[in-house]
Amino acid sequence: MSATETPEPEIPPSPPSTNAVSASEPDWTREALVPREWNPGRRLLRTIRDYQKAIQKRGIIASLQRITAVLRHRYWSVVAGADIPLNSHIAGGLLIPHPNGIVIHPDVEIGPNCLIFQQVTLGTKDADSGVPYLEGHVDIGGGARVLGEIRIGAHAKIGANAVVLTDIPDGATAVGIPAHVLPDEPPAPDERSSREQ
Repeated sequence: MSATETPEPEIPPSPPSTNAVSASEPDWTREALVPREWNPGRRLLRTIRDYQKAIQKRGIIASLQRITAVLRHRYWSVVAGADIPLNSHIAGGLLIPHPNGIVIHPDVEIGPNCLIFQQVTLGTKDADSGVPYLEGHVDIGGGARVLGEIRIGAHAKIGANAVVLTDIPDGATAVGIPAHVLPDEPPAPDERSSREQ
């Protein structure tokens, strides 16, 4: 390097992404209602949350809140075309952008910040089998079926129309009928380093 050349500034490493979705802390803003916005999925979830709060209380006002929540739930279930029971075990931050055809067994447990698209079924394989357990931040594509007593790990992704009958590990992507876990993709070669050589 000559005296007239200026040294290139050192580029610090990128900080970890702060936009990552948590698998443990619910993000309640994902369920928040936006005034004057038509969003049957969020409104259906709101009725479930309101009902679950009301059953914790006693008295005449709580009884009226429960009745109102049940009636609203019936209305929004029909409008949304979804079957999500009032006594569902759903952690905060669930997104159901297109609720049409979603069916969730009442005993299924859904972790925080999950994403469920249209026509998804979460339930039993047969009368004697258990139900799935979804950890936090699981994304389920449209038309997928997650059946039986299985565990879907945190940050897992289920592809559209997949039929999941076995456990899916944390961070994995499952696709197909029956679903299989995709192998981790090898890192792409760095084009700059190959050109420099």
